[in-house]
Amino acid sequence: MRETGPMRITESGPPTRRAGILLHPTSLPGPGPNGTLGDPAHWFVDFLRSANASVWQVLPLSPPDGGNSPYASRSAFAGGVHLIDQSFDDGWADPAAYADFREIASFWLEDWALFESLRAQFDFAPWWKWPDDLRRREPRALDRARLELRENIERERQTQWRFWRQWQRVHRYANERGVDILGDIPIFVDHDSADAWTHQHLFKLTDTGETIVIAGVPPDMFSETGQRWGNPLFDWAAMEADGYRWWIERLRWSLRLFDSVRIDHFRGFAAAWEIPSSSPTAMQGEWVLGPGKRLFDAIAQAIGPIPMVAEDLGIITDDVTELRRSIGVPGMAVLQFGFGADAFNPYLPHNIDHDCVVYTGTHDNDTTKSWLETLDYGARMHLRDYAHREVDVREMVRMAFSSVAHTAIVPFQDVLELGAEARMNRPGTAKENWGWRFTWDQVTQEQADWLTGLSTLYGRTNWPGSGQ
Repeated sequence: MRETGPMRITESGPPTRRAGILLHPTSLPGPGPNGTLGDPAHWFVDFLRSANASVWQVLPLSPPDGGNSPYASRSAFAGGVHLIDQSFDDGWADPAAYADFREIASFWLEDWALFESLRAQFDFAPWWKWPDDLRRREPRALDRARLELRENIERERQTQWRFWRQWQRVHRYANERGVDILGDIPIFVDHDSADAWTHQHLFKLTDTGETIVIAGVPPDMFSETGQRWGNPLFDWAAMEADGYRWWIERLRWSLRLFDSVRIDHFRGFAAAWEIPSSSPTAMQGEWVLGPGKRLFDAIAQAIGPIPMVAEDLGIITDDVTELRRSIGVPGMAVLQFGFGADAFNPYLPHNIDHDCVVYTGTHDNDTTKSWLETLDYGARMHLRDYAHREVDVREMVRMAFSSVAHTAIVPFQDVLELGAEARMNRPGTAKENWGWRFTWDQVTQEQADWLTGLSTLYGRTNWPGSGQ
């Protein structure tokens, strides 16, 4: 059997059709400020199995920024301490297993532990504000810091090992019950990150560590001034000269965490919008070519085919579609984007290809219930005519399951049929995001039976390794 993303193609039959649920672990129930990797994560896997959902999609598991966004992190590799279940007794530190972890995490672990220790020492100032010798990573300065901060560094190592053990326990539990985990990789990293500090030559930075250009998207129908994200942009020429090692190691590590990965803002590999860092908006900028297929060829040569999904939403040009198809990975379709225009909208069910993961909505969308309640008149009439009935949340889920897309994924908020109070993120806003959590009294066996019925009706009952 060979694999391409969440789709599995057998030698003797057509692609399997699968169903999944999108839920970030922070949304799990529990006593703390957010969900963790303790027992509720395992109980959620049990629900997935009872609902015939063979894919659990999560958001990035890395340490979030001050606004709790998993897409803004100080590391592209480290696990989020906030996800550790502090009440769970996961045993004493076995020296041999700890040594193994340090070996497989050697590309990033030591630099991350030192970075976090130095941040604390300098009152959490960004790394380009640190003393010059440490900002420049002069060997003597680094050796001195490692000696002075050795206890803090060891504590950071141990914390990452604890996260690793707890996540592997959840991952193993899911796989044993036929559930694959689909992870998420933001294409860019934060400026104030261990990655940018450790690999300064791979980013477009000044000699003093400041950004020269930053990431974002130009003005469009959604924003008159565009979106100024602020992430440093990759120096693709330097990455190519280095054999794309940072990206190879990033994907290698991701495949230790997940069964497949979604790459956010996939279009950035074809071309990225470069904004001068001094510009207050995204209006001033230019499209600069990315590495294209060269990057993915290097990754495939180093570690083999990568089971992934390309986030190719929005206004996508032909070169992005050609790149995605050339490396053989599925794209995405969101039903909420399909209504209110004409019959040629690519997100309408009849225009969706099988080589695709279809969603009712994503973490950036309103819940489907709230979306339906706030539709304008034209979109509402289009939706009603399309379905030949008044549409509710369950009808939208049915549309996703009935499509030819090989995988259908539904946010858990839509399974629970919740409104705007359960929205995960409102793009462009910095407050009141990423905090939604469900409670067990909202979950019923009837919901699991309903999803199982849809999977049975539309042939999404195949399970990993079943050969069906």
